[in-house]
Formats: sequence, structure tokens, C-alpha cells
Amino acid sequence: MTDITASTTSQIVNLSSLTAGTRGIVCAICGGRALLSRLAAMGFTIGAEVTVLQNYGHGPLITMVRGTRVALGRGEASHIYISPEVRSNDTA
Repeated sequence: MTDITASTTSQIVNLSSLTAGTRGIVCAICGGRALLSRLAAMGFTIGAEVTVLQNYGHGPLITMVRGTRVALGRGEASHIYISPEVRSNDTA
């Protein structure tokens, strides 16, 4: 797992807890060598932008990573830690 400073840990959540439409950046991936290799092959690497397209709270999640739609099981998604994009309400 990548080192995470204490100041950023409050903003980091696992991918399985995000709602549809949420975008963020991959900050860390936990797991064994096989899982890390599989996720990297699908495009989930540190710094990659991820958008959650579908998350019903059970079953697979559908995400968009590096321009490709990827379905992940909940177990896989729970090992990916994301820093969600902070949306600002610009009225100007």
C-alpha cells in the first residue's frame, strides 16, 4: 500500500462506498500480488482518474477508468482507495 499522509486520510474512501457519478483519483490499492496485477492490467493504478457509473449497493460496480468501462466485484472495489473530486459550486 502507498504511504498516505495524515492530512489526506480523511478524504480517502474505498471505491465500493462511492455513489454513481462520483469522480476521483486512485490514491492506494491494498491486496496481494495477484490482485494488484489484475487491477493494474485493467487500468487501476495510482493517479488514475475513476468515475463510478453504477453502484446499487450490492453486486458489481461499473466504473470508467482510462476511457474504458470496467465492472468490479465489491471485494475488488473495497481494496481500491479513492480521493473523491471536490465539487465547487461556481456561480460566476
